[in-house]
Amino acid sequence: MSHPLLHFREGAVARLRLNRPQLHNAFDATVIAALTGALDGVARDPDVRAVVIEGEGASFSAGADLNWMCAMAEASEAVNRDDALALARLMRRLDELPKPTIARVHGPAFGGGVGLVACCDIAIASSNARFGLTESKLGLLPAVISPYVVAAMGAREARRWFATAEIFDAATALRIGLLHEVADDEAALDAAVARQLDLLLKAGPIAASGAKQLVRTVASHSDRDRHDAENAALIARLRVSPEGQEGIGAFLEKRRPAWCA
Repeated sequence: MSHPLLHFREGAVARLRLNRPQLHNAFDATVIAALTGALDGVARDPDVRAVVIEGEGASFSAGADLNWMCAMAEASEAVNRDDALALARLMRRLDELPKPTIARVHGPAFGGGVGLVACCDIAIASSNARFGLTESKLGLLPAVISPYVVAAMGAREARRWFATAEIFDAATALRIGLLHEVADDEAALDAAVARQLDLLLKAGPIAASGAKQLVRTVASHSDRDRHDAENAALIARLRVSPEGQEGIGAFLEKRRPAWCA
């Protein structure tokens, strides 16, 4: 039996590939545990500077595995709560991962697959990608992934797609903010992902890692005076840090910084 997740290293890049192509990379408890564990591992690895999430075969991820859903339908509310919390931990781990993340999306991305896309810092899809928050067709809602999807596409769009369960294309996903870029085909998709990785690897590792925390802090702040003080302290700390000194020095000396060597 093949492992539900493939883990590749390409220099400083970790690629985590969902590996259930015969089931369109659908989620079950095993997939959730494997992906959570892999993210924990790359978070601790100082040599990893960027992470790509992708799918094997024809799909990115078609959401929940039907057999898993059947088992959960027969389980108690307490068991279902624990199961949902495991998915919540996965989404939180990906969203807060201290490494830049890219979703490489092709084919269908439904339910939890949309959650993975929304949790990544950069989301790029081929033009054949299709998206759906299809839970309402089953009398359910995308509750666990909702914080990340709403953050990506906004409340007004989420109200539509959560309620209708309508399938939408990559162009629509780009328009509403779920995607950052759409590529014509898979070759162009790989090229677009490679361009983003090249940019990330040219950025200061600590700066690239801290970007999402800065955005999260800014977005959640209501005290503007405290916000200004914290941001001033952050930039001061970065300017005198080894990475900041190297970056500024390289710019002034017209050379590549050490992390690009």
